[in-house]
Amino acid sequence: MDVRDFLRTVRRSWWVVLLSVMVGLAVAALVTVRAQPRYAASVTFFVTTPNQGVTDAYQGSIFMQQRVKSYADLLQSDRLAQSVVAKTPLGLTAEEVQARVTAATIPDTVLLRGTVTDTDATRALRLTEALTAQFIELIKSVEAPGEGRASTVKVEVVSGPRVGSSPVSPNPARNLALGVLAGLLAGIGLAVLRTRLDTRLRDAATLQRATGSPLLGEIPFDPAARTAPLIVGEATTSPRAEAVRKLRTNLRFVDVHEPARVIAVTSALQGEGKTTLSCNLAIALAEAGWRVALVDADLRRPKVAEYLGLEAGVGLTDVLLGDVNVGDVVQRWGDKSLLVLPAGSVPPNPSELLGSKAMADLLLVLRESADIVVIDTAPLRTVTDGVVVAVQADGALMVSCYGRTDRGQVGAAAQALQAVSVRLLGCVLNMAKLGRAETYQYERYRVEVPAAPAAPPSRADAAPAARTGGFLGPEQPVADPTQELTRLPR
Repeated sequence: MDVRDFLRTVRRSWWVVLLSVMVGLAVAALVTVRAQPRYAASVTFFVTTPNQGVTDAYQGSIFMQQRVKSYADLLQSDRLAQSVVAKTPLGLTAEEVQARVTAATIPDTVLLRGTVTDTDATRALRLTEALTAQFIELIKSVEAPGEGRASTVKVEVVSGPRVGSSPVSPNPARNLALGVLAGLLAGIGLAVLRTRLDTRLRDAATLQRATGSPLLGEIPFDPAARTAPLIVGEATTSPRAEAVRKLRTNLRFVDVHEPARVIAVTSALQGEGKTTLSCNLAIALAEAGWRVALVDADLRRPKVAEYLGLEAGVGLTDVLLGDVNVGDVVQRWGDKSLLVLPAGSVPPNPSELLGSKAMADLLLVLRESADIVVIDTAPLRTVTDGVVVAVQADGALMVSCYGRTDRGQVGAAAQALQAVSVRLLGCVLNMAKLGRAETYQYERYRVEVPAAPAAPPSRADAAPAARTGGFLGPEQPVADPTQELTRLPR
């Protein structure tokens, strides 16, 4: 994980970091409030030795700097604590006195500082005074060369004993700062761990690796799509519509030597937006002048007719059973060259029906009557219907939902297609997050289209009549596909 990925991870899980910081701050505040105030009394000793002349003074100073380190241990020793308890009744045991005393030497000096910390400021001062007196006596007895002779070390008090008027702990500012820091570190750690453990699709690169196919489009999340899923009306100038047009363009050049005219649109799981994408892709292709046939081959949960506002009573199921002619049930949508074949009634054996010879014959008919056929199929990980249809198409388009689909599920769906030698044209990341910079750039170049007749297709998306090859193969005459289908036998 590089710095950019690390920052992206933290930004994506900002609420985890924020929550951790708040928890750390709350814990620090609680500890500060519940902690009992403690006061510190201190005393500073100057340790020296009698000397004569400069040489003796220098050697004595070096000697005492080494010696004073041992005195720090004596200041916290059992012997001194027991002497203090015996001489000064403070209601404390020797162990409790020891626990309250700390000692530290000042580097490169012969100064020794002792500190007594207690919840009672008065007791802290009294204990320090008693400790000072007993420490001086202890050094005299330890350093005396013999009984009745003077000590070779002299200890003097140069500062204290004194006690501060304010408690040394708790320190609210320090505690809160430590709480924020601990919460921040914990939040970042949780964010990274969450990203590592989260196997859902979060970016296009992960989707490409999972499917082993090129990314043909990223459809941004649009809250309005819940009530208005199609890219018509005001939605024609939305970032979502522009993303579908980019997908249309990418499909044209995915393989110019072997163009796919029958495309099965599928997904690993249900609810990933494959039906909405199928409808919008067909609309975008029809807007560019192509003759498009949209087939709802999801016979278990058909939605195409509902999205497009068409009659759904009779459709693909009835055609495959031989009850009706395809030309009698296909429906034109809007004023575009888009024909829609709804799913019709729900059969008891969808996979067998979709894999029948009648389905293969129907696709041949649609291939001859339309420039491109878009088939909405069932999810691959739910039932086998999607694989059955994809085998008969020229290629499959895998749709995956941002933040919902698991990498393993997408990989298993792609393997299901590869197992039967289905050509996976590419993948599409649906409901992706659009960055602020991308949104800003699109709004800058957004064109408000007035209510007027549709403009002729651009050269980049020219109709088949103006072309001699490429995405749709050789040039074909532009005719009314409805008339072609009505002439087909039952």
